[in-house]
Amino acid sequence: MMLNNKTIIVTGANGAVGQAVVEIAVAEGASVIAVDRQFSHQRHNVRQIVLDLTDAGAVMAEIGAIDIIDGLFNIAGGFAMGPTVHETGASELEAMFATNVTTMLNMCTVVVPKMLTVQKGTIVNVGAMSAREGQGNMGAYCVAKSAVMRLTESLSKELRHFGINVNAVLPSIIDTPTNRVDMPDMDHKMWVDPHDLANVICYLGSTRASALHGALLPVVGLS
Repeated sequence: MMLNNKTIIVTGANGAVGQAVVEIAVAEGASVIAVDRQFSHQRHNVRQIVLDLTDAGAVMAEIGAIDIIDGLFNIAGGFAMGPTVHETGASELEAMFATNVTTMLNMCTVVVPKMLTVQKGTIVNVGAMSAREGQGNMGAYCVAKSAVMRLTESLSKELRHFGINVNAVLPSIIDTPTNRVDMPDMDHKMWVDPHDLANVICYLGSTRASALHGALLPVVGLS
């Protein structure tokens, strides 16, 4: 099993992708700590922490109390279409940045020092294929996910000589209930299944991916 005897934190664990990642990580032998603002149901084999990841103090208090963290899967994030760039206000930029970037940075601030102490660990972030370049009416989202991708590369360069692997997945449209409602006329078979994405994330969090540093890995299904 890829994650046998590893303690893995999964943020955004109540979402469609987060739930799939938790399921695969458990199946691969991990002890999973699931983190989110709320949970729709209780899993008997997973520790669940209700936490606002934009609150740096709360993250420090809750996550700082965990002794061993072998892997951090930063799934927490969000998407929203926006107005045109010239109509985008600071509040829209700040909301996308907080959801996608601040959540990841707050977790890394607490987790990275723990990994440096033991000279090992893996971090997997979630960027976006669409954010490799600007997109119309998606300016704030592209800015936020671009930041995640650049920070992933920077973290990797800073940490790879200390036994810590940092990589990111770049999904296209993910086949979630929300996306099906928002885009009912599209061919859902072309989208990325959450469990397929979860398998890639868990691979990147395992020792099998020990040679990968700073990779931004497209996961696009047939789209």
